[in-house]
Amino acid sequence: MASFDVIFIGGGPAGYVGAIRAAQLGLNVAVIEREGLGGTCVLWGCIPAKALLEAASYAEKMKKATEFGVTPGDVKLDFGVAMKRSRSVSTQNSKGVEFLFKKNKITWLKGVAKLAGKNAVTVKGADGKEEKHDAKKGLVISTGSRVKGLSQIGLELNKKTVISSDEALILEKAPKSVIIVGAGAVGCEFADVFAAFGSQVTIVEVMPNVLPVEDADCSKEVERAFKKRKIDVLTGAKISNVKVAKDTVSMDVESGGEKKSLTADIVLVAAGRAPNIDEIGLKEQGVQLTDRGFVKINEKMETSVKGIYAIGDVAGPPMLAHKGEREGMICAEVIAGHHAQVIDYTNVPGATYCHPEVASVGLTEAQCKDQKLEYKVGKFNFSANGRARTSGETEGFVKIIRGAKYGEILGAHIVGAHATEMIHELVLARTNEYTVEEIDLAIHAHPTLSEAIAEAALDSLGRMIHA
Repeated sequence: MASFDVIFIGGGPAGYVGAIRAAQLGLNVAVIEREGLGGTCVLWGCIPAKALLEAASYAEKMKKATEFGVTPGDVKLDFGVAMKRSRSVSTQNSKGVEFLFKKNKITWLKGVAKLAGKNAVTVKGADGKEEKHDAKKGLVISTGSRVKGLSQIGLELNKKTVISSDEALILEKAPKSVIIVGAGAVGCEFADVFAAFGSQVTIVEVMPNVLPVEDADCSKEVERAFKKRKIDVLTGAKISNVKVAKDTVSMDVESGGEKKSLTADIVLVAAGRAPNIDEIGLKEQGVQLTDRGFVKINEKMETSVKGIYAIGDVAGPPMLAHKGEREGMICAEVIAGHHAQVIDYTNVPGATYCHPEVASVGLTEAQCKDQKLEYKVGKFNFSANGRARTSGETEGFVKIIRGAKYGEILGAHIVGAHATEMIHELVLARTNEYTVEEIDLAIHAHPTLSEAIAEAALDSLGRMIHA
C-alpha cells in the first residue's frame, strides 16, 4: 500500500491538469488511468478529430487552389493517410502528458480504480492483481464520459455499421455513404471530415437546427454552408423503421413534413455522452448524483462526501475539456489549502471546428428573449472584411449581443475561419466586465479577421464603419 496526498481517478484533461497543479503546489500526487494518459480528449476526441479536420481543410482548399494561381496536379484523397497522421498526433500528445508526469514527479498507477473509503482506493491492474492506496488529503473522481447509442430506436452500437466517434477515429477509409445522427459539435465535425473525403453525408437532427445549443443565426449559417457542400441536412427529424443489416443500415426519417427512406454504409451516432460512474464505488461511499446521473459537487468541486471531489465530464455539463481543466486546477488549489477562484460557468466558451468554425460565449439571442433582457445586437459579416477576402474565407460573421443600458456583453457568437481562436478576445472582455465601448477602444490591426469583432461592437452601438 502506497500513501499519497491526493489521488486522481482518471487521467483525462481534468485529471491530468489537476494532478500537475497539485504537484506544483507541493502535494504528493498519483493518477489512476487504465488507458493512455490524456483521456478521451487526447486519445478519442479533441486532438485526433481536429487533426482529421485539418486534413479536411486541406482537401477543401485544393478545390479552390486555381483561384489563387496554384494549379495542383492529380489530387488524390487518402483517408487512411489522414487517419494515420491523426493517430500519430494523438499518441504524441499522450506521450507529452507522460513527460509532464515525470517532470512533476506524479505517479501513474495503471489499472481500474474503485473507491474503498473516503481516503482509500483499490487499483486492479491488467494482470488482475489488486493494490490498495490511500490519499490523505483527498480523492478526485475524474473518470470522464463515454459515447452512447440510441438503442430505443434500434441504433445499438455494434462497432461496424452503427458506430460512435471512437470507431470513426480508427476507420481505414471513408465510407461511401454515412448517416450522422446528431448535429451537435461532434456530428457536424465528422460531417465535415467525411464530406471532404468524398462520402455522401446525411445529417439527421431531432432539434430544429444543427448545433442546437448555439445561437440560431450561427446554426443557420452552418446549415447553409453544409448544404452548399452537398451535405444533406434533415432537422426537426423523427427516425423510425431502423434496420441494421450486415453491411448497411436503413431508416425512415420524417423532416419538414416529408418522409424519406435512407440507406448508408454506416450510421455514426453522435447524440451525446454519458458519465463514467459505473463500478467505481460511488453508491457504496454515499456519493450523491444529480437527476441526470452526474456526480453532484459544490463550488469547491467537493461531493456530498467530505474528502471526495469530482471534476470534468463526470461532474456535469458543459462537457468540455477546457471546463474540466479549470475544475482540475481549482480542485487542486482547494485540496492544497489555497484560496481558489470560483469558476464562472456562464463564461465557458464553446468551440466547433467544422468549416466554417463556430465559437461562442454567453447568452444566445433566444436566451436573452427568454430572460426578458433589454439588449441590442451588433453583427458584421466576414464578406466585408479585408483579411477574409484576401484568404477567400468570407463565410460567416461576428455577432455581439450587448445590454441596452450599460453596454455589457451578454453574448458573443462567431461563425467563420479561425472563429475558435478569435472568441477569446470576447471571453476576456466578459471575464473583466468590459463593455462594447471598451472593445472599440482597443485598436485592432488591419487587415485582420479580428477587425470584425470591433465592427460588430460598433454595430451594436449603431455606428459601424465598413457597412
